[in-house]
Amino acid sequence: MKKFNRFQEKTPKIKFNTKAEGGQPAKHSKVTKAQAFKTIIWPRRKLVFIGLFLIVLSRLASLVLPWKSKALLDDVIPNKDYDQLYSLLLIVGIAILVQAVTSFLLTKILSVQAQYLISELRAKVQKKVLSLPISFFDNTKSGVLVSRIMTDVEGVRNLIGTGLVQMVGGTITAVISLVLLIKISPSMTLFVLVPVAIFGVVALKAFKYIRPIFRKRGVINAEVTGRLTESLAGVRVIKAFNAEEQENKTFEEGVERLFNNVKRSLTATAAMTSSSTFLLGLASTGIMGIGGYKIMTGDLTVGDFLSFTLLLGFMIAPIVQMSNIGSQLTEAMAGLDRTEELMNMEAEEDAGNRTEELPNVIGNIEFKDVSFAYEKGKEVIHNISFEAASGTVTALVGSSGSGKSTIAGLSATFLNPKSGMITIDGKDLSKVKLNHYRRNLGVVLQDEFLFEGTIRENILFPRPNATEEQLQNAVNSAYVNEFTDRFDEGLDTLIGERGVKLSGGQRQRIAIARAILADPKIIILDEATSNLDNESEALIQKSLNELMKGRTTFVIAHRLSTIKKADQILVIEDGRIVERGNHEELIQSEGRYFDLYTYQARI
Repeated sequence: MKKFNRFQEKTPKIKFNTKAEGGQPAKHSKVTKAQAFKTIIWPRRKLVFIGLFLIVLSRLASLVLPWKSKALLDDVIPNKDYDQLYSLLLIVGIAILVQAVTSFLLTKILSVQAQYLISELRAKVQKKVLSLPISFFDNTKSGVLVSRIMTDVEGVRNLIGTGLVQMVGGTITAVISLVLLIKISPSMTLFVLVPVAIFGVVALKAFKYIRPIFRKRGVINAEVTGRLTESLAGVRVIKAFNAEEQENKTFEEGVERLFNNVKRSLTATAAMTSSSTFLLGLASTGIMGIGGYKIMTGDLTVGDFLSFTLLLGFMIAPIVQMSNIGSQLTEAMAGLDRTEELMNMEAEEDAGNRTEELPNVIGNIEFKDVSFAYEKGKEVIHNISFEAASGTVTALVGSSGSGKSTIAGLSATFLNPKSGMITIDGKDLSKVKLNHYRRNLGVVLQDEFLFEGTIRENILFPRPNATEEQLQNAVNSAYVNEFTDRFDEGLDTLIGERGVKLSGGQRQRIAIARAILADPKIIILDEATSNLDNESEALIQKSLNELMKGRTTFVIAHRLSTIKKADQILVIEDGRIVERGNHEELIQSEGRYFDLYTYQARI
């Protein structure tokens, strides 16, 4: 990792336009060749120029063989000049050695640099993705994002790797060969140029047709990968409902769409290849007839004809090769189109707006006439106003879908108000730098996420450099030791993907220990005890009571018995506060809270 970081510091950075109006990606954004040159190729011009020098040297060396073939047939063999034969073989041998060495250096320099470029671009895209708001992830499959980060950028290796250099080198070889062909026989060269020009027109048309296909392929591949990722993550649900067949069918349909897309691109590529075979084959046949006629009339020597034939191959081969490289470059540009679309999205934190710092957080949070809507015109929170003083516990209760979790999301800055204002210690939360606020925030969610690894690694996640004493304090406070002491590996026990090897209560206690270790000033507990049995809940409630001391706490709980000691209870219905007060006050008023509490007491 350190090596990669050093590389990033020394390597010119890839630049993308990262602004888009309304936080939305530009529709069908298209990266131009000029943009690709400016942002990817030009910053690495030194390496590219070295590559160009090597490829030119290699191509010049490759022309030695056809050049010396004429001397072999017209001078050396007729005159039986052995000395010149040995000199000729030495020159050709050196040329072959130069080709081999330059080929190795090209791969060593450019291919390795291309892989560095891919690594750097992946890191940049991943960084951009993590900077996007929560709403983006709510609407995008994780598998789709994996594909966009890992797959879409791979094509750029053809821009900075040997692909682009070979295209330039092939062009140089074709031009030099063309000059030498004209020198040998202008009429034969003219005959060849006609089918070559036709092929060039066909290739340009094909590239224009293929690029949207490659772009669409990236979309389909991301969708198929996303569905596959979901299937593997939800394998227990699939098997529980005997749904393997329908899941297989869904995946097969996606694979078929991908196949049809590939088939279209292969058809276009095959059209180019077949047209090149026919047109260039036609040119070769004509050259055989014209060359044979000229030799018989004495206008052309056998050596000239052999040199012309070999040079013709050196001119045509790069053209055919360029058609293949052109397809690769087209695919690379399509991948950059999709990457640019992602990079154009507006980040969660706009540095221009969020300038306020929080050197010392007290923890006073206030909602002032706050409204919020996930979709335009469909508000889920209506003109909410309340104050949560530092060190107090605010409980949010109400039926499912009433807006409790939305208020918690607003408090955590996962969501931003559509109107009104939320303040932290008197400062507008929408103006505060997110890292300043969130380093004082602890969150325990209803469906808590654990990373694959050990229990120790998951608890240390918010503070990797915490001392063993701090770790053990968090472990004991959340009663994690109650079950880890029974494990052979203790805190170093591997828990599997998303903690699959643990019970719901064990996962929740690890999540709470993680929050305790973070030592936040503001805590959000979203159904933190929902996955616990009665015994575990009693243990956790004790640790939570310790955790909440001196900290501003928001608690969402369906079990109303857990929030009796809350400083204030807000009863939320249809996105509005319909009641507020402490437990005793709300029971005495015999309103909505009284109904909910007495109903649960009877169950």
